[in-house]
Amino acid sequence: MPELRKDPITGRWVIISTDRAKRPSDFSRDQVKMKGGFCPFCYGNESKTPPEVLAFRPNKNGGPSAERDSPGWTVRVVPNKFPALGIEGGLNRQAQGMFDKMNGVGAHEVIIETPDHNATLATLPEKRIEDVLWAMRDRILDLRQDKRFKYILLFKNHGEPAGASLEHAHSQLIALPILPKQVIEELEGAKQYYIYKERCVFCDIIRQELADNLRVVSENKDFVTMGPYAPRFPFETWILPKRHESAFENSPSHVYESLAKAVKDLLVRADRVLENPSYNLVVHSSPLQEPINDHYHWHIEFMPKLTKTAGFEWGTGFYINPTPPEEAVKFMREVDVSAAQPVGTQNH
Repeated sequence: MPELRKDPITGRWVIISTDRAKRPSDFSRDQVKMKGGFCPFCYGNESKTPPEVLAFRPNKNGGPSAERDSPGWTVRVVPNKFPALGIEGGLNRQAQGMFDKMNGVGAHEVIIETPDHNATLATLPEKRIEDVLWAMRDRILDLRQDKRFKYILLFKNHGEPAGASLEHAHSQLIALPILPKQVIEELEGAKQYYIYKERCVFCDIIRQELADNLRVVSENKDFVTMGPYAPRFPFETWILPKRHESAFENSPSHVYESLAKAVKDLLVRADRVLENPSYNLVVHSSPLQEPINDHYHWHIEFMPKLTKTAGFEWGTGFYINPTPPEEAVKFMREVDVSAAQPVGTQNH
């Protein structure tokens, strides 16, 4: 079982895979399964993944497509075959001298977004993107019943530079028994703003950005897509719900349709402007034990992999961004998303 170990200086927790220790020679560049070869996420290979925990199948009245772990699905969720955390057991918090550790208990799942190996999230129809979002919501609602878990992270690594090990379109979910330090800092910042002003900082950002219209990429009835005022990375973009909601999974049902449109719009723009970049996409949401509050506002952060994090960033926590958000937004706005699918779409 993996271990969670706490840094006594910063309070940051680290996952240590004690049962899969790597030797020095193991750190040569991993051979990722890109550009052809066997894919366990494709139709007909369902037996090559762990048994599914959720799947959407159009044929719900019987027949081969209604069988578990068989073809016929549009979205499929399976446990990660190589999980960062283990689902079984208790936390077993303990001290090791001055240090703190616990068992690496959690859930690690893969959301396979489409049976089409050559599709990307950007090229999927909006309804299929909405299905992916519903699958994410359903899994959170199920896992949050487990009182061992305090936070659930939804994220997508697209492309090898972003950390994807398979090119078939997929996202991931990790349920954690602790709150990550970065999440605590964001929550505390939002809470302090609310204490001082009695308003949600994210709601204020949305109001100001819509009024100024300097960094707004696009909007629909429920969401605004914009470049943050102080982005860490070039072309970093956020999607925020206009209506205050603390947790992704608590949004009204109609919101997921609007969110699918916003996600599709952003990814098509990014593919056109940046020529199909690798990217990380992360859902920021409230902790499971405080899903409803006045100070935090769930949102999505999109970060294309255009620069590398180096010594200055690691040593200081400062990020050097060579592209002002106002300039990035100008490029993103100019894209005609009503035209055909992005030209030159390629698999990563």
